[in-house]
Amino acid sequence: MMFDLPNHDALYKALLARDPAYDGRAYVCVSSTGVFCRLTCPARKPKSENCTFFASIGECIEAGYRACKRCHPMAPAAEADPAIAALLAALDERPDIRWSERHITQMGFDLSTIRRSFKRQFGMTFLEMTRQRRLREGFEVLSQGDKVIDAQHSASFDSPSAFRAAFARLMGCAPADLSKGGLLRADWISSPLGDLIVVSSASHLHLLEFVERKALPRELSRLRAFAKGDLGLGRYAPTDQVEAELAAFFAGQNASFDTPLAFHGSAFTKEVWHALCDIPAGETRTYSELARTIGRPSATRAVARANGANQIALLVPCHRVLGADGALTGYGGGLWRKQKLIEIERQYQKGPIHDPS
Repeated sequence: MMFDLPNHDALYKALLARDPAYDGRAYVCVSSTGVFCRLTCPARKPKSENCTFFASIGECIEAGYRACKRCHPMAPAAEADPAIAALLAALDERPDIRWSERHITQMGFDLSTIRRSFKRQFGMTFLEMTRQRRLREGFEVLSQGDKVIDAQHSASFDSPSAFRAAFARLMGCAPADLSKGGLLRADWISSPLGDLIVVSSASHLHLLEFVERKALPRELSRLRAFAKGDLGLGRYAPTDQVEAELAAFFAGQNASFDTPLAFHGSAFTKEVWHALCDIPAGETRTYSELARTIGRPSATRAVARANGANQIALLVPCHRVLGADGALTGYGGGLWRKQKLIEIERQYQKGPIHDPS
């Protein structure tokens, strides 16, 4: 777990000293370059504010970073699972390939074994990971104001129509349907549990969802309708704020969030979301307990539906709600993420997450 690591300052000092004691125990992700390294990497050292430290290679990859080509941080891990290491290395070496099952078998790997290994390690298959990375590259090109054809080529799609279709499946609309600027702006951020889409206005956060959540296109379409079509790519200040607060959360530094939130739902649904925000980090509730909290003891099913309709992941902590028997149930981001979030939050002292006014 990432909480077994020393604090950021101690790890940064070890990075500057190229301390070999941390080889295989800690890795640094550098936001300015998009790569992750061993702490002994001979490359020029980044600024402290550009560094995030993780205890495993998997966390670095899930956060969207590529392996450094100078210190080769994945090489020692190859003994643990050489198939995963080989495929991830091949992905970094040939980002232009549109990966398919054929490529995996040509490398001599069994498809079902690879599928299970990647799902177990990362919560997604290798092919899902490659598609996500390609689409993200196209998304970033569009965010810079470039043309769809440039985004298509950057994302290694065979045709503009294929790229537009993939983009529409993610965003709920084609690239051309997004406005320039936008009352609401959508951007893409990374986390140790996977990439997220974030939508903000100039003053509030409106959506934060993992990119593979099935409800995401529908949620984005509703926000686009709310903004009367004025949804564009880019970011406002709340996106920067939530990105920084999430980094502190996953680094084990702070479990509270102060990003202002905008709730889109009925009065009852908003009441449930406010109650979710009052559950302290490190604690859980059942749906029936949450129903009693809001004074609706017979509304357990309605509470569960409102919980599932939450479109601001992590900050509105629906992952803290369990089934009546304590089982992990009903998390749109995936039960593996729910388990990891609960484990992460056990490290925090009790204290309520910010409740928006």
